[in-house]
Amino acid sequence: MLLLASCAGGDESTMVGKVNANDRMTIAVSYDQPGLSVRRLDGSYRGFDIDVAKFIAKELGVKEQNIVWKEAQTGNRETLLTSGEADLVVSTYSITDKRKETIDFVGPYFVAGQDLLVRVNESRIDGPKSLNASLRLCSSAGSTSAAYVKDQFAKDVNLVEYAKFSDCVTALLADNVDAVTTDDVILAGYAAQNPELLRVVGDPFSKEEYGVGLHRDDPTSKAKVQAALQKMIDTGAWRKSLEANIGSSGYKIPDPPKLAP
Repeated sequence: MLLLASCAGGDESTMVGKVNANDRMTIAVSYDQPGLSVRRLDGSYRGFDIDVAKFIAKELGVKEQNIVWKEAQTGNRETLLTSGEADLVVSTYSITDKRKETIDFVGPYFVAGQDLLVRVNESRIDGPKSLNASLRLCSSAGSTSAAYVKDQFAKDVNLVEYAKFSDCVTALLADNVDAVTTDDVILAGYAAQNPELLRVVGDPFSKEEYGVGLHRDDPTSKAKVQAALQKMIDTGAWRKSLEANIGSSGYKIPDPPKLAP
């Protein structure tokens, strides 16, 4: 009993212990993914990933006002964790073997599929195999999405990278690229913002499992984050958040995935 109390509270060698001792938690999230994770002009944060982050923090005993939000970009998420700048990363963070060499994951808490976002009147692109040397495919720097398309479906397509997916969407609207690729649920949020201008092709071609990123070799904290995610699913808060944040986009909300042990 005493050992458990020490691990959960006073032992600052664990993330949970440090958070409890300081009554403060730093969580890295995306700032520009509509429906999932957005920093609004008034400084507030909204989206499914934000709700996941808040639920975990509450279960770990941290009040919402004591969460320090930090921006996660595709290329800096592992660094945020290994440097100690963030306690958790909740940022449509796909679980991969390569990433697990550096950090740890809890999840998956959502499973998406990679797809393409195009202009609403685009007739040349109906899936990844239709991309060719005359077309420009955009994705975020550090993402594996565009490389996967090039390697598996369209070796001649021209790749364009920007720091953020929102920059890719701006380029698509400006006719500077022909398609944007990332996970379908992210693209659905952008399409919902501009339904008269953008559409999702609707031909998912991969399986992307989102996990909560945390520091490696911290089994105590990992177990507590896992318990929090399971509670969010079991209580219905998981589905309620998805319905509130992306239901209006027309995206079909899946059943919750089974968390890996």
